[in-house]
Amino acid sequence: MKTALLPLLLLIPLALAAQEAPRPPQPPAPEGEQTRQALFRCTLPGGTYEVAVRAMVAVASHEYLVDGIARVTEVNIDTTGALVARFYFIEPATPTIPGAIGAATAEKAQQLFKEAAERSGQDAWKKVVKNYPTTTHARTVEYRVTDKEHLSRIFAGAEEAFRLGKTVMLKID
Repeated sequence: MKTALLPLLLLIPLALAAQEAPRPPQPPAPEGEQTRQALFRCTLPGGTYEVAVRAMVAVASHEYLVDGIARVTEVNIDTTGALVARFYFIEPATPTIPGAIGAATAEKAQQLFKEAAERSGQDAWKKVVKNYPTTTHARTVEYRVTDKEHLSRIFAGAEEAFRLGKTVMLKID
């Protein structure tokens, strides 16, 4: 009896498989949708940064002084990969001078400094500057922006992508 039952047991899965309705072929996914994922993308004059939102670990913004002469405001995006993105705005540090005349003098000095740098062909206040090896940041990609408003837009966009897990595309001129 056991020997006769064995062939029947082997035929049951085959019979069940034959009864399943054949699946209609799946239409191909539209072009570009095979790898659809949420992205944060920021296009700037110095290049483009793009990261999968799922790889973002932290978004931070902070401000600091460099040697008492420059104020740097920056946004950092940390990821699970080996690359940290750093977006920053740099400006001459304005000394605290009491009174309206002192403030106006400090602003005029800043303007003269920027104009002199531009006339000399030194655009250090506009581009990322690295002096190897003291300012080289391994595994850091850096973008310099021309004003704090651009930096605020980058932070807001990165934070939105990170917090909500959605695609955000920015273009900074």
